[in-house]
Amino acid sequence: MVDNAQSGKVYLVGAGPGDPELLTLKGQRCIARADVLIYDYLAARTLLAHARPDCECIYVGKKGGDHTLAQEGINALLVEKAQAGRVVTRLKGGDPFIFGRGGEEAEVLQAAGIDFEIVPGVTSAIAAPAYAGIPLTHRQFTSTVAFVTGHEDPTKSGSDIDWPSLAKGIGTLVFLMGVKNLPHIVAQLRRHGRPADTPVALVRWGSTTRQRTVTGTLDDIVEVARSAGMKAPAIIVVGEVVKLRTTLQWFEKRPLLGKRIVVTRARAQASGLVQRLYDLGADCIECPTIQVVPPESWTALDTALERLAQYGWLVFTSVNGVDAFFQRLFETGRDVRVLGHLRTAAIGPATSQRLRQYGLATDILPSTYQAESVVEAFSRQPIDGQRILLPRAMEARTVLPESLTAMGAVVDEIAVYRTVQSTENAPLLLEALQAGTVDMVTFTSSSTVRNFKALLPEGLDPDVLEKVAVACIGDITAETAKALGFRVDLVAPVFTIEGLSDAILHYYHSTKSP
Repeated sequence: MVDNAQSGKVYLVGAGPGDPELLTLKGQRCIARADVLIYDYLAARTLLAHARPDCECIYVGKKGGDHTLAQEGINALLVEKAQAGRVVTRLKGGDPFIFGRGGEEAEVLQAAGIDFEIVPGVTSAIAAPAYAGIPLTHRQFTSTVAFVTGHEDPTKSGSDIDWPSLAKGIGTLVFLMGVKNLPHIVAQLRRHGRPADTPVALVRWGSTTRQRTVTGTLDDIVEVARSAGMKAPAIIVVGEVVKLRTTLQWFEKRPLLGKRIVVTRARAQASGLVQRLYDLGADCIECPTIQVVPPESWTALDTALERLAQYGWLVFTSVNGVDAFFQRLFETGRDVRVLGHLRTAAIGPATSQRLRQYGLATDILPSTYQAESVVEAFSRQPIDGQRILLPRAMEARTVLPESLTAMGAVVDEIAVYRTVQSTENAPLLLEALQAGTVDMVTFTSSSTVRNFKALLPEGLDPDVLEKVAVACIGDITAETAKALGFRVDLVAPVFTIEGLSDAILHYYHSTKSP
C-alpha cells in the first residue's frame, strides 16, 4: 500500500457484513490511514473508531430508498477528495464488488486518472447464512451455489436473471436485497419448476447482535416473512441446505442476543467489558461518562518518589492508579528497582495483575475488593509507625487512609489521576433511551453513576428509564446509584468485570427481562 500524496488515492474497502470483527486487517489499515472516510449505511459505525481523530468522516448511506447522497454524488465526492490530494477510504458494507457498485465507482476513478485499490470484504451472502447455521454447500445436499440480486436496476428494459436455469440448475440460491420482492422471487422459482416444499430462510441483520432468522418453504415463506415483520436488510437462502439450520444454528443461541447494554466505563478501560458482553450476544453502546486524566500537578508524587526509602508499603486501589504511578516513575528516570524494599497491597485481582505486569507481586490481596477489606487485612500487619504510600484517584473515598492512620501508620495519600466528565456518544445514548431500545445500563464506579446522571437532561420523562435495568459492579457503586434515584436491579457479588458479566448473564437467565 503506497500512497501518492500529491494526486491522492482511493481505497474501495469492503467493511464486512456487520460484525465489526469480520473487517479484514488490510481494511482496518486503510481506515487508519485515511484523510477522508466515506461510509455506507451497512458499514458498522464501530469501525469508525479505527480512523484518525483528524479524519473527515462522511456518511453517504442508502436506507430503504432514502439516499443521503445519490450514487452520482458519491462518485463525484470520491473524485473531488482524491483530486485534492487526500487519501480516501470508501467503506462499503459487505464486499465492494458483490452488488455493491464498487465496480461503478472504480470505473469513475479510472476515468478520472485517480489511483485506487480494491480491498475485498466478507459478503453477507456467505456470512449471514453461516451465522444462521446454514452452509451454502454440503456434500450430501449440493455442490452449486449462486448469488442473485433481488433488486435489479429499475431502469433496465428487462431482467438479466435466467430464472429457468436458477430454478432447476443451481442447488443453493442466495438473494441479496430481495425482501420487498420476495413474492416475485418465489413466483418465478415456482413457475420455472422449483418444488413448493423447497426450504427457504430469511436472515435479517446477519452477523450482528440484531440478527433474526425465519424459515419456511417456497409454499409458505411469503406469509411467514410477512407475519414475522421481516424487512431489509435481509438475505434469502433457497435450497435443501436450509434444513441443516435445525442442528447447526449457533449464533442466535448466545444468551444475551438482542439485549442492548450501555457501558459507561472510561473508553480506555471499557474494551474488556464490551468484548465480554458482545461475546455473550449483547449489543453494547459505549458511552463513557468519565475520562481519566492526569492530576493538575505531579509535585506531590515527585516528592514522594524522592523519598521512597522512607516507605514500607505501597498500596494501590485501581488499575488506573498503578498505570499512572508507574508512568510517572519512568518519566522521572527511575525503574522498578527503586521499589524493591517495599511491600505491596492491591484491591482486586485486576489491580494485582496489572502490578505484576510491572514486575511486582502483591503481598496483600483482600478476599473482597473494596477499601474495608484492605483495612481488615492490614489489621494483621505491624504497621504502627510505618509510612504508607497511597497513589490513587483525587476523588477516592477517605475510609482507607483514615483507617490506616487510626492504626498508627503515616499515610501519604497522593492523587495520581482525576476522573472528569465525558460527553462522548451522549447524543447516541439519549436517542436510544428515548426510543426505548436500551435494556440495561452498567455502572463500574460511583463516578460513572454521577456523570451518567449529569448527562440526563432536566425534565426527562421518568418512563424513559422505567424499563431500563441498572447493573452495578459493587455495593459502593450501588449505594451511589440509589442515592441519585436509580433503581438498582443487580449488584455483582464479585467486584470485577468478569463478575459483573456473570451477574448480568444470571439476571437475564433467572428473571424476566425488563
